[in-house]
Amino acid sequence: MTARCRLSILNHLRLLCALATVLLLTALPAGAAGKETEPSPDHRHHAAPPPQPSADVGLDERLGSKLDLDARFRDENGTVVRLGDLISGPTIILPVYYTCTNVCNYLQGGLARVLPALKAAAGSDYRVISISFDPSETPEQATRTRKMYLTAINAPFPENGWRFLTGEPEDIRRFTTSIGYRFKQQGRDFVHPVASLIVSGDGTIVRYLYGTSFLSKDISLALLEAREGKVGTTIRKVVDFCFTFDPQGKTYVFNILKVSATVVILSAGGFLLFLLLTGTRRRSRTPEEP
Repeated sequence: MTARCRLSILNHLRLLCALATVLLLTALPAGAAGKETEPSPDHRHHAAPPPQPSADVGLDERLGSKLDLDARFRDENGTVVRLGDLISGPTIILPVYYTCTNVCNYLQGGLARVLPALKAAAGSDYRVISISFDPSETPEQATRTRKMYLTAINAPFPENGWRFLTGEPEDIRRFTTSIGYRFKQQGRDFVHPVASLIVSGDGTIVRYLYGTSFLSKDISLALLEAREGKVGTTIRKVVDFCFTFDPQGKTYVFNILKVSATVVILSAGGFLLFLLLTGTRRRSRTPEEP
């Protein structure tokens, strides 16, 4: 490899690195260089004063493990039911509390909007269960919440397709501990993760979904994996990397700058590795001069 050729390769690599740097800087969110952006609804849990971060609050994913099916709750009619008796197939579970006026409403409302787009039949192919982690809540509150979200679906939906449960502190803790869900009461409200999960018919946790908005393809794929008993990775993390949610347009926008920068960096790295390997091979084949 001649000196001129090596110089040309170095110049190309410098150009690729400069382009990648520009793309990465351009892909940074507005205000990232010191100016705080307005928090999304996913992180605005409650009104002032804002919840303080706590080590007691978070979510430890337990993909492949089973939730506590023996935990008992009260349904909308006040009847005590075993959680495992309600999970006979793929099930979407929403840990919430019904008096929450913020993210829990967004979470359940976001799911209600996407359910009509699913091809699977509610009640037979899958089921949704909202479980309150506030032990003070009653079946009457669960009934009012059910009416609200079944109305919000704005399409025929069986009442047994979405159940709303309340329970005692011991059973609530058994359930939340089994799914790795950690929350903390703060005054009359709760600080808690904004997440839902999908389990198979035997209670195996297949996937966690984060945030208050849903994509129908995410739900459909997760339900398919739950039906087949497959444990999937959290697709939402990949979606969050490639897409940015536009709260005004209520849609996901493809983040072409971030993805392009990643592609450029990977391509430059692969190209450099290729040059190093081919250069080493050529030097090993060239006979040494006397």
